Amino acid sequence: GRTTRHTGYAMSIHVRRRIESIFGWMKTIGGMRKTRFRGLDRVGLHFSLAAVAYNLVRMSRLGVA
Repeated sequence: GRTTRHTGYAMSIHVRRRIESIFGWMKTIGGMRKTRFRGLDRVGLHFSLAAVAYNLVRMSRLGVA
């Protein structure tokens, strides 16, 4: 109970939830749960492509693009 009383903990949980939801989207929709590629370069490129896709989806929901 001592940890959850503080306002900083609530802020941390809010930020953590926002960050973890991005990785959850990448795993379910972006195809990052089980990568099809081998090697750091290809997997890194696949991760970057999934991150760009997430940003584009997010921008369209915000009405920017």
